[in-house]
Order: sequence, then structure tokens, then C-alpha cells
Amino acid sequence: MRELVSRIQKPTQYLGGEWGRTAKDPSTLRARLALAFPDFYEVGMSYVGGRILYEAVNRVEGLAAERAFAPADDAVAVMRETGTKLACLESDTPLAACDVVAFHLTHELCYTSVLHMLDLAGIPFRSAQRAEQGGWPLVVAGGGCAFNAEPMAPFFDVMVLGDGEKAIVDLLEAVAAARESGASRRQLLEILAAMPGFYVPEFFEFDPETGVRSLLPGYERVDKAIVADLDAAPFPACQVVPFAQAVHDRLSIEIARGCTRGCRFCHAGMVYRPVRERSLPALENLVAEGLGRTGYEELSFLSLSTGDFSALESLFAQSIDRCRREQVAVSLPSLRAGTLSDSILDMMAGIRRTGATMAPEAATQRLRDVINKGITEEDILSHAARLFEHGWQQVKLYFMIGLPTETEEDVQGIFELAKKVLAQAPKGAKRLQVTAAISPFVPKPHTPFQWHGQISLEQIRARVGYLRELFASDRRLTLRWHEPEMSFLEGVFSRAGRELAPVVEAGWKKGALFCSWVDRFSLAPWLEIFAEAGLEPADWLAERPVDKPLPWDHLSCGVSPAYLRLERKRALSGTVTADCRFGDCTGCGVCNDAGRKSSLTAEAVIKPRLNRPALEREAVAAPPAPPREDLTRKAAHFRVWYAKEGSAIYLSQLELGRVIERSLRRAGLKPSFSAGYHPLPQISFGRALPVGVSSRAEWMGLFLREPVTPEEFVARLNPNLPEGLTVVGVDELTGGRRVAHPVVETFELTVPDEQAEACRQGFEAFEAAAAFPVTWESKKGPRTLDAKTVVRGTLPAGPGCVRFSCDFSETYLSPLRLVEAVCPGLARGRYDLQKTSVSFADGGFFPLS
Repeated sequence: MRELVSRIQKPTQYLGGEWGRTAKDPSTLRARLALAFPDFYEVGMSYVGGRILYEAVNRVEGLAAERAFAPADDAVAVMRETGTKLACLESDTPLAACDVVAFHLTHELCYTSVLHMLDLAGIPFRSAQRAEQGGWPLVVAGGGCAFNAEPMAPFFDVMVLGDGEKAIVDLLEAVAAARESGASRRQLLEILAAMPGFYVPEFFEFDPETGVRSLLPGYERVDKAIVADLDAAPFPACQVVPFAQAVHDRLSIEIARGCTRGCRFCHAGMVYRPVRERSLPALENLVAEGLGRTGYEELSFLSLSTGDFSALESLFAQSIDRCRREQVAVSLPSLRAGTLSDSILDMMAGIRRTGATMAPEAATQRLRDVINKGITEEDILSHAARLFEHGWQQVKLYFMIGLPTETEEDVQGIFELAKKVLAQAPKGAKRLQVTAAISPFVPKPHTPFQWHGQISLEQIRARVGYLRELFASDRRLTLRWHEPEMSFLEGVFSRAGRELAPVVEAGWKKGALFCSWVDRFSLAPWLEIFAEAGLEPADWLAERPVDKPLPWDHLSCGVSPAYLRLERKRALSGTVTADCRFGDCTGCGVCNDAGRKSSLTAEAVIKPRLNRPALEREAVAAPPAPPREDLTRKAAHFRVWYAKEGSAIYLSQLELGRVIERSLRRAGLKPSFSAGYHPLPQISFGRALPVGVSSRAEWMGLFLREPVTPEEFVARLNPNLPEGLTVVGVDELTGGRRVAHPVVETFELTVPDEQAEACRQGFEAFEAAAAFPVTWESKKGPRTLDAKTVVRGTLPAGPGCVRFSCDFSETYLSPLRLVEAVCPGLARGRYDLQKTSVSFADGGFFPLS
């Protein structure tokens, strides 16, 4: 696909070559894995699960994990026009040529995008079809949705349930061994079926009346794979740093996995039990190495409930100094009310901060007890008060509507609780904003609410409308909501079986892709599909009898059905179940320590692994803040000359700025920052080079707050720049004088032999013309400029090569537009254009020779 990037709007999403990626010699490989994310690059590069699997596989000699993402529409059009198949970023290997293609199933609305990627790869959709033809890669799925992706079962050869770090390596080793031994596909699948975590859909069938039936003796149930000790599992410190901005563009460290708070609606809280924390020493190493090797300016501590990490204060205390020194922001997602101590808030006060969030989920105490949230209104309000007291001005609250037993009072309570949170702010506080984000409840498999129904579209819309009217009364209160139609479709697919596989395929045929994007989603084609098939989608959202079989009964996350039924009963009586981390075992069925019998088949000891065993809060005082460094200090001032070549020519100016800042951080070179509320690094760039043009004479001006010689600067920065960027010279400036901009830029155009004559004639006609108007579409409409007022002269520089200089002192014309106007037959990507030198008004120029 790389040869197409010059024709694509966001080329850096298809290049590969990012900092931190792994590229292996293909001649040494026993198996190649394509980690396929069924969404765009900027979403997939934010997914920590993919980063973990990438690291786990690439640590193993002879195995390679590469990445693939769903291309945008413009890229798809070019691929179809040229017959190009979807390929991996690292080696440009087509997905169809890989041994395994593994899809991340992070939500139900990505199902048609999986088929979209298979189609672009030229791989048949259905497992049975691939088995009949032979020669195709094994198509695999994993992620939270794999615990009930039955509507996708006919499309996958294998699904991985649970923790994937070891399972994905075992899978690739089995594939490699099968190839070496000449084992058949059936034999390979039977080998995998004998291992925990591997679900082979073709070995089961489902009947709505009698339930699931195994077609392979001894394979009646599939247990999830589990990593008992996270410290022993791979986690990437040097993560791939994307060129294009990701949705979550930061260093994300998983501090714990699993949650036993027992929220009865929470799928992840049930399927990823028990709680396993990484140790403080391991996290200290990951933070230090991760920030040092990536250059990220934001750090995020991830888990299902970050505030419940048993040693959060110690974790903060050991990380805070580095974040203060390096202007690294810290974000804490997934917070429960009351889990942030004053000590942590004190520590965060001295660093860059992101927004604060809380997830009450329900606004009344009665409903919070039904869902087993385990927090009180007092917890919520005191948490909000402390946030405001420590300087936060924006707080976001997450709620669900349509929860079992919900009443009108519970819905109105969302507005009332948001008002009470706002009232916790001190008098006179400015720029306050409290946002309530609401999502419709979707009853998920493997939860105590899996038998409950989902409210109708009309009910969701009515409740959203009611809340909109209430929130309109105060401009400091904002309401956000998840699209009701999306939740409707999500509910259908999350509770369905294989009978909806034809519906998924029909959705792909109708172009219903990327259904989690609001601007791309439409329920209309789905309703048409259901109507054409004689199906009523609301049937899948209805309440279900507890004694009837479910499509996912054969897939075990370790939590027993008896426990789920008990928790459902306790919910309806409003009875709260305590967190087993800090009290008695609740008998969910996952753990096997201390004489307990686990419902899982596992050799390892399965139990909670915490840094601190007691419920009492840590008493870790915030470390004394070091003497405040003057971030605006200017100890060195340089003009840095650099070459931009190879794949780096496709970096936009915004992307280049992020790349340079992170490269400086990796090199330990400390830029000066501006003053003000949001300090920015003091780096300025020359005129933006058009995407696709190379250069040997780019420059940037920067201030450093520590003295460094030009030679040391080059020696430290160049090894930390991605391929294609190279520092070629440094001018040391004195007195803080303003950096002069070049006036004239010289370019060299090289075209293929078959276009050399047409190019020569084009430039001869340009030279002979009295005027040469060039017209293009700008943001303000059509614009025309006489190119003769910009171009100082042209000169043949060899066969198929022309050199020309442009004077940009008065106005600017893109050299790409100029070339394509002078030589209209040239196709983008079929020629090379390079800036070779620049000169200044005072007669200076670069390069000097």
C-alpha cells in the first residue's frame, strides 16, 4: 500500500516507520501475525490491548506481530482503483499472506468493519469457505466482545477468550508447528481447542430450545485464558509513537486488571476477574522507561477502576517528581467517587492536569444500590468539593438511563445531582462547568443483568428529551448523550446468536460501516435488513427467562451462572454486595486459592494480587515539591537545519511539531516554555513544506533551558529522530535575536524518463510566457496568482531534471501547484520534488556548499 500514500489525504496513517515500531527480517520468521483493528488508525493506535499483544509477540524470536487498520474512504477508493490489497504497516505484507489475522473486537458496532477489512484484504468472509479452499490465514478474534461475538462466529476460525499475552504466542507457536509437521487445519483447531482460552466456533452449534451442543467430544465449555501475575507478563515500555495524532495520544500504563466492585451492569468487571495489580517497582520502571523512550508529554494510569489501586498514593509519589520536571500531564480515567485522597490531589496541583471525571452511573441511592455501585451521595459531593478546592474547574459525571427498576425520580435525579455537584464549588469560582454524560443501559452477557430487557428507542429518546429540558436552565450545566440508535443496535448484537450472522453480512453489503462514528451511523439500513429478513430487532432486547439457554452459555469467564442469578436477586431487593478484595469471598467462582474451587481450568493460582492487602488508605504524604524550575529560562538559542526525506516527507506541519517535541524529550534536551496558563515549548518552524516534498534545507528555531553545545545537540537528537529526519547543521544564536526567514527557496524536480520531454517543454513554455496564472481552491474560494511573480528562473539540471527558484518575500505559491500547473501530465507520486537550498536577504544561504 505504501506506493499509494501520495494519493491519500492522511498518508502518515499508512506509512509505518513510526518511532518504537518493530520490523523483523522476514527470512527469520516462523509465523507472522497481523493485528487488525476494525477502525481508523487514530482509534486503533489508542488501544492499549493491541500494544500489549504487539509487545508479547515481538519479544519472541521467530514470531512477528504487525499492525493493520481500516483505511479511510479516500484510501479505499485508490485501493479499489489500483487493485491493491490491504497490507500490514511494518512490512507492507498483504494480510492474505500472513499466517494469522487477528481482529480486536472492542464493541459490537465494529462487526461490519471486520468484514470490510477482510474484503479489502481479498480474504473470504466465512470460516467454512476458507477451510474448503485452503491456503488462507487463520482468522482470529479477541477482546471483551469475544465472550459473546456469536453473530460473528461463522466468520472466525478461532476466538481468544480472556487475557491474550500468552494465548496469542501459544496460538502462533501452534500455527508454526502445524506448518512444520504438515498437520491439517482440523488437527490444528483440535490442538487449540485443548488449550484454555481458545474457542473454535465450528465445534459448537446452538438451538434456542435445547441450548449449546458440542460437536467435539470433551469440548463442552471454553474457559478463558488468564494471566495470574501481571509482573510476569509482557508490557511495552517503548510503545509505538504514532505520526498522526491518536484519539488518546499519550503513554498509557496498565496498573491493574480486573475489578471486583461488582457493578451488576458491568461486563468488564465480571469477565476480567480477579483484580491483579502490577507491583510498584514494576510500575516505576515502566513509567521511567516509557516516558524516556517515547517522549510523550502525557501519562495515563489505566485500569477498570484506577482510583481503587491499593497503592495509588505511593504510585503518585514515585512518579510525580519526573512529571513536574518534564511538564508531563497525568490523567486518571475510571475514577470512583471518594478514591482520590487530598494527598494525591496536592501532588497533581503542581503538574499539568487533564479533566476530572466521576461515574455515579445512577443518581439516586436506591438505584445505586440496585446496580451495586457502592458509593453514596456524600462520597460524590465531597469528592467534587475536593476537586474544586484543588483547582479543577470542569467535572464530568457519567450516568446510565434505562437501568433495571429505574423510575422518573431516578431520571430527574441526574439533573438534581449535577446541580449539587456544581454547588460544591467555592463562591466566586469562574469558568465552572459540570457535564453529565448519559448512556442507555445495554444488558450485557455474563452479568447479573443479562436476563433483563433494554428499554425501547422511544423510551430512550423521551428520557433524553426530558433531561435536555432540565439542563437548559443553567448554562454551567451541560448534557451529553450517547446516540439512542447506536445503543439500540449494540443491544441487539450483544444479546444475539449466530442467527444474526446474515444480518451482519447484509449490513456490510449496504455499506453500514464504522457504526460507532456518529457522523457515519444510520439505523435505517439495519431496519431495512431486519424487515427484509422478517425479523423484529426488538425481540433480542426483551427480558429473558432465567431458566432458558443463552447463546453464550458455553463460554466461561469464570463467574458461575449461579452467582449471576444470586446477584440478580440481590439487585431486585436492593441488597449491596461487598468488594471481595477487602472482605469475605463472595463466591463468584473465579479464584482457586485458599481451598476454593474455581470454575476455570487453570494450573496457576488464581487470586487477587494487590500491593496492599488492607482497605485502610495509605498515609503517604505528598513529597516536597522541588524548587520550582524556571521553565521560561533561555540558556541556549539555536537555528537547527534538518533534512526531511524518505517517508518523513509525508509528515504534515502539525505532525512534524509533535515529532520534534517528542524527539527532544527522548534526547533529554529541554526546550524553554512560554509563560501563561498553558505553557508551550519555544520552538518555531520555517515556512511549512508541502506534504510530499522532500528537503535538504529545512529549519527550526528553538530555545533550550539548559546550556548545550551545537555538537552535543546534534549527537543527542539525531539518534532519537524517526527515519527520514536528520539534523544537518546548527547555528548558535546570541542575544535572543529574532530568527531571520529565508527569502528564496530553490527546488529540484525529477520526473520519469517517459515524461522528461513533456516536462522540458512545459518549463520552456513557462519561461516564454509573459504571465502564467495558477488557480486553486482555497478555504475562501478560488484564488489565482501569476507564477511569474514568484519564480525567479528555471534551469535544466540533467535528463528529466529541472531546478527552479522561488522568491516568497511578498507572496507564496505551493511548489507542488506550480509543478503540476507547468507540467499538467504529471501524476502525484510519479515525480520527486526536493528543496535543495535557501538564501536570505543579506546574501547568506544554506547549505554552504
